[in-house]
Amino acid sequence: MYRGREGQWAFLLHRLSGLAILAYLLIHVISISLFMFGENAYMTVHRLYDFWLFRIGLVLIVAGVVYHAFNGLRIIVMDFTGTGVAYQRQMWYGVLAISVLAALYTAVRLYPRLVGGY
Repeated sequence: MYRGREGQWAFLLHRLSGLAILAYLLIHVISISLFMFGENAYMTVHRLYDFWLFRIGLVLIVAGVVYHAFNGLRIIVMDFTGTGVAYQRQMWYGVLAISVLAALYTAVRLYPRLVGGY
């Protein structure tokens, strides 16, 4: 199932998306907790989030969360059904398609914010 094919890419992307979600949650909790130090500290960090890299990161984190969730469901189907492994490649391409569609939808909805307007 691995050997450089879809199974290996699914595994790698699942791990990377999980680490990205963890990093996002850590940044989120830390930035929210800055409110303890006053509104100035909180707003200083949140103004940093208007940087273009963070705007693109919004789209990528949505794609990562959607990929991680649906790939987890794909893994459950493979583990608990006898026929799941036979269709793992097709299911992975479906997970990729859903993730790309979610990222595109997010990019369209956030377009004004992505280009700097509100």
